[in-house]
Amino acid sequence: MHDYTANAATADEPRPMTYRPGAFVIDTRTATLVQVMGHLGPHVQVRRHGGGREWEVPPQVLRLATREEREAAGIQASDSTSPVGCAECATLEAERQNAIIAVRSHFRTAHLLPKENAW
Repeated sequence: MHDYTANAATADEPRPMTYRPGAFVIDTRTATLVQVMGHLGPHVQVRRHGGGREWEVPPQVLRLATREEREAAGIQASDSTSPVGCAECATLEAERQNAIIAVRSHFRTAHLLPKENAW
């Protein structure tokens, strides 16, 4: 999901794109793979994958990292679901998603679908 910043320039100028926390992006000034940690005013807060000190960058110098760039940096697909790259967080989030699906399935089959011999 991409958002546009509220303090955009005129209609003739493209609005800088911002990214949700946890997204892996490339700082095009240095060709550095970084992870979005948040937004502060017109800037995006980023840091290297795995931790470290955050810094701010203007959104117009960022672009989404490709799958190949993420894989080359050793980032697994599940790491993308954690804003801080934590494997345990990613596992717990996957389990949460599976539990939501199980609850919905149970509700439909146990409470919404007609039961046999209901008449």
